[in-house]
Amino acid sequence: MTTMNDTSNAARFREFKMPDVGEGLTEAEILKWYVQPGDTVTDGQVVCEVETAKAAVELPIPFDGVVHELRFPEGTTVDVGQVIIAVDVAPGSGDAVPAPAAEPAPVAQPEPEPEAPKGRQPVLVGYGVSESSTKRRARKGTAAAASAAATAIQSEMNGHATVVPESRPLAKPPVRKLAKDLGIDLATVVPTGEGGIITREDVHAAAKPVPAQAPAPIAAPVATAPAPEAPAVVTTVGARETRIPVKGVRKAIAQAMVGSAFTAPHVTEFVTVDVTRTMKLVAELKEDKDMAGVRVNPLLIIAKALLVAIKRNPEVNAAWDEANQEIVQKHYVNLGIAAATPRGLIVPNIKDAHEQTLPQLAASLGELVSTAREGKTSPAAMAGGTVTITNVGVFGVDTGTPILNPGESAILAVGAIKLQPWVHKGKVKPRQVTTLALSFDHRLVDGELGSKVLADVAAILEQPKRLITWA
Repeated sequence: MTTMNDTSNAARFREFKMPDVGEGLTEAEILKWYVQPGDTVTDGQVVCEVETAKAAVELPIPFDGVVHELRFPEGTTVDVGQVIIAVDVAPGSGDAVPAPAAEPAPVAQPEPEPEAPKGRQPVLVGYGVSESSTKRRARKGTAAAASAAATAIQSEMNGHATVVPESRPLAKPPVRKLAKDLGIDLATVVPTGEGGIITREDVHAAAKPVPAQAPAPIAAPVATAPAPEAPAVVTTVGARETRIPVKGVRKAIAQAMVGSAFTAPHVTEFVTVDVTRTMKLVAELKEDKDMAGVRVNPLLIIAKALLVAIKRNPEVNAAWDEANQEIVQKHYVNLGIAAATPRGLIVPNIKDAHEQTLPQLAASLGELVSTAREGKTSPAAMAGGTVTITNVGVFGVDTGTPILNPGESAILAVGAIKLQPWVHKGKVKPRQVTTLALSFDHRLVDGELGSKVLADVAAILEQPKRLITWA
C-alpha cells in the first residue's frame, strides 16, 4: 500500500541512473565524482566522469537540487540503468527519507512460476553483455538452471567441469558468437550470470588451459547475490610481476581485436614509395595563407590520397553483414585515425571526410587528435567508421600488418618517412621514402581491388598533383 509519505518522498528525491552513453554499451566505470553529499547541483552540471568500453565521458545531471547520496564509490563498474546518485530536489521542506537502493534478489531462490516455452532466449541489449544482479526481472523457467549454476560454482576452475544443461545453454547472441569464434562448446561452460546465463567472462575462463598445480581447497558456495563490484586494484607479485585488471578501453581493444582477427580473413599488401614530392608539398602548404591556423603534416596528404583512392575504387568502402549475408557498400567515408592515448588505443573517425576540402580535413584531423590526447573523445566520435589509417611511422618503425577495426573493410598503415638511396631519373639519389601496408577483409575485397587501392595511394604520394587530376 502506498502512503502519502511514500509519495512525497518519491516526489522530493530524484535518482539519476547510469545512462547508455553510446551504441548499446552496458556498463561504465566511475572514474571521478565532482560532487559530494550536501553539494548543490544545477540542471546540466557535470557530476562525474565515467569510462566506458570506448572512452571517458562526463555525465551532466538533468535536474536541480542538493546531492543526498552517492550510490557507488570511484573505481566501481556500474551497469547501465543502475542508480548512481540521489538528489533532494526540494531541500528545506522537512525531513524525509529517500527510498533505499533496490536490493538484488538471491539468484538461487526465484519465485515459482509456470515454465516458459523451451528455446526462449535472453533479449539482446546493444552488442555486449555484463553480469548484473540488480536491474533485471527473474526469468521464467530458470529455477533448474539457477540450481545447477549454484552447484557448479563450487568448482573454482570455471569452464572445466561438466554441466548438465537444459535443451540449450542460456547465453546472449554476442556470447554465443564469442564461444563459436574460440571453439568453445557452451554446454561445457559453467554459467555464473543471473538465472544460469553464460557470460563473456565464463567463455573466456573456459578457453583458458587448466593449470598444472595441486588442487586447492574448494570454498563453500555463497547463496546470496554478490555485492557491487569493488574497484580493481593493481597487484604486484614480489618485484618480478605486476598484474593489472583488464577493463575499460583496454578490455574493449582486446575484445575487438580478437573478434576481428578471428572473424575477418585478413590480407596485407605492401608497397614502398618515394614521397619526396609529397614532403615538398607539405612544406609549401605550411606557408600557404589558406592553411593558416591548421596543422599541416604528411598524414593530411596521406588521408586525402586514401580518400581519392576510395573514390576511384568505391567497392573497397564496404562492410560484411553476417546476419543477412550481404555486402553493404557505403556511399560515404567516415575516416578513422588510430590514436594512442594514456588509456589505450582508440579510433575516432572524421564523419563524411570525403566531402571535406583540404583545409577542412586539416582542421578535422587537428581537432580529432587534440580531443583524443585530452581523453575527451566521445563514443559517438568512434562509431560508424568505414576505413582507418594508423600511422606507426611516428614510432620510427617501417610498417606493420594492421588488424581491421571491427565492421570496416580496410586499414592503411603508414611507416616512417626516411631519407634513403633511391633510383630517380636513372641515378641513385637520396630521396624521402616510406612503406605503406594495406590490410583488407578478403571476404569482400579481393586481391585486385586491394592492390588497386594501395597502388593509387602510392601513386598520389609519389606525384601529389594527382590529387587534382584524379579528384
